[in-house]
Amino acid sequence: MDRSKVGSTLGPFSLEYGCKDVVLYHLGIGFGAEDLERVYEGAPGGLRVFPTFAVVTVLEPFLAVLARLQVDLATILHAEQTVTFHRPIPPRGRFATAISVPAVYDRGKAALLVAETRTEGEDGALLFATRAGIHCRGAGGWGGDPGPPPRPDSFPDRPPDFAVTDATTPEQAVLYRLSGDRNPLHVDPAAARRAGFPGPLLHGLCTFGFAARAAVAGACGGDPSRLREFGARFTGPVFPGQALTTRGWALGAGEVGLRVATEAGEVLAGAYARIA
Repeated sequence: MDRSKVGSTLGPFSLEYGCKDVVLYHLGIGFGAEDLERVYEGAPGGLRVFPTFAVVTVLEPFLAVLARLQVDLATILHAEQTVTFHRPIPPRGRFATAISVPAVYDRGKAALLVAETRTEGEDGALLFATRAGIHCRGAGGWGGDPGPPPRPDSFPDRPPDFAVTDATTPEQAVLYRLSGDRNPLHVDPAAARRAGFPGPLLHGLCTFGFAARAAVAGACGGDPSRLREFGARFTGPVFPGQALTTRGWALGAGEVGLRVATEAGEVLAGAYARIA
């Protein structure tokens, strides 16, 4: 990794998108025919974009910044993700995204690369901002700053205020990858076995979308416009066909702590939503 490029900003990158891109993402995170406003541009009131669509629109900037820092894509894992939502996303239009790398932390055998994006709509107003942590195997060990500790789980000692279970399908990863992440780990059994897994994995950001849907259902009365921020660390694999259960605890001041797990154990840690 070329750490001399830390602090640099790239962009703006331009992305034109339409209803097909939005619907494909919605299907990838578990919306279905019964969710007409998510899958049909002719629905009463039109197609409404679920806010975590933001994460699939910044793939090109992420790949560009990894190339600039000379990071080997075969060594990376998506470790954490946060999205801050400023305005509703239109169902079609053009984005302009700038990306920066404010820090790279030394985690011993690995480095944690932090990448931040800001995306504006066609009118120049900020739509959303993202922050991602990318675990880069073999890039650590230079004696640098290890960075802040990860956000801890924070749950009151009582039953959750809500629990939502969603079943993924065996085709979930095959569908989600069409939104841009074509890593063969998520579709090719041989690639998954080479990486030490028994079969293809669901994308972490697909799990992220499922969990955000559950948080909106459980904490926002089904209204995604109340979601102001959503974040989590990716801590365990999800295999297509497994069910995801999201439990939530109201922590006060509009913050909700979340625990997301399959029947095999926790898959997102430090997960939270901030709501209006």
